[in-house]
Amino acid sequence: MKKFILVTTTLILASSITFAQETKSEEAMEKRSWLKFGVNLGVPVGNASNASSFAAGVELKAQFMQTEHFGLGLGTGYTNYFPKSGATNFGVVPAALFLRVYPASKGFFAGTDIGYGFVTYSGAKGGFYLKPQLGYHNYSWNVFAYYDNVFRSTVDGGDIGNVGIGATYNIRFK
Repeated sequence: MKKFILVTTTLILASSITFAQETKSEEAMEKRSWLKFGVNLGVPVGNASNASSFAAGVELKAQFMQTEHFGLGLGTGYTNYFPKSGATNFGVVPAALFLRVYPASKGFFAGTDIGYGFVTYSGAKGGFYLKPQLGYHNYSWNVFAYYDNVFRSTVDGGDIGNVGIGATYNIRFK
């Protein structure tokens, strides 16, 4: 499954770049590239639901528009999984590349964050990180639904994931 997701994401990225429209790089950087700062709230799923009742996080991303309709960037943040009674508090810090497809300058978008998720619980191992999103965007805001998961082996305690909603505010470079 991990290989399938990685291959699919690589093919989407390669085809988007190959068939992208030409833009003036300086103009694209000034008008369509920005920082995104956001928050999210989620409900743990899978193994994480055994130890946590809800998840909340913050995220920071730098987006660089490759064309009017395709963005590429880097992202990080922190998601805390609030423990159920008797469980231990833990969190995830992603180091991710993210891809976004914006069919119009305002309206729906689709995208994913892909990278590595570091788990903050002492001795816990991280794993392959994936966060697909569907949402609505305008000039300043993005509001979206997401599935956030760190794929880990059962030996390491299994996957850590949540589903939820989030919002990011766009801070322009210029």
